[in-house]
Amino acid sequence: MYQHILVPIDGSSTSGEGLAEAIRLAKLTGGRLRLVHILDELSFALGVGVYAGHSSDWLATLRTDAVALLEKARAQAQAEGVEADTVLRDGFKAGAVHDQVVTEAIDSKADLIVLGTHGRRGLSRWAMGSNAEHILRLAPVPVLLIRAPEIAAKGDYERFSLPDGMVANQ
Repeated sequence: MYQHILVPIDGSSTSGEGLAEAIRLAKLTGGRLRLVHILDELSFALGVGVYAGHSSDWLATLRTDAVALLEKARAQAQAEGVEADTVLRDGFKAGAVHDQVVTEAIDSKADLIVLGTHGRRGLSRWAMGSNAEHILRLAPVPVLLIRAPEIAAKGDYERFSLPDGMVANQ
């Protein structure tokens, strides 16, 4: 049960919570993790602002930072006795983040996807989109969504619409 667990990470506290839960689950099942980070247009746009004053190749710096993020996550898993490998996907060439996660799940033959969700609602969800929701709808395998730490701490478990009219946290 759940031997191949895909964990998308982006360096946020929410993705860290997803990683921590995936590690706990892998320890229980004897599974292994595949950690994936996706460089997409948003990463690129944010990087332009951060690295604009530098003459170096900032896209290469973004990739270097992404590799460091993946290696840190792998070390965290290994420190807990969980095997993990890493994948850096360049979403510029292959579509949206959620499409890349689903593609990675298929390519890696994942049994489960574990990811953090910010739980955005209203205007912020409309403006930022919801990769978690798209992944939930498109994934060929079960998806475990881990709430953002600030939402979990407040106990703010408002209704979250799921596909086909199902409702969680009633």
